[in-house]
Amino acid sequence: MRALRKLQREQDPKSPFVFTSERGSPFTTAGFARMVERAGVEAKLGFPAYPHMLRHACGFALANKGHDTRALQAYLGHRNIQHTVRYTELSAGRFKDFWR
Repeated sequence: MRALRKLQREQDPKSPFVFTSERGSPFTTAGFARMVERAGVEAKLGFPAYPHMLRHACGFALANKGHDTRALQAYLGHRNIQHTVRYTELSAGRFKDFWR
């Protein structure tokens, strides 16, 4: 909350919205998608970047850190556990030293 209040105080131009475009208008989903796409080009990823990739990256990162699959399911809002299992299936590194 402190960070959001600080952002609101320092925001230029002033806006009732937290995330704004360069013109001070509300940041739209299309604008965010363009920003992610441009960031992917700047990073020279070699493939198009989409906002949903950030969600997948979060799922894989949490699975690789060893978080429980059911907790991941709740965090990501998946109704079906099969949608969550894909993150844990692909993280072979999480089983390193599993028996220690």
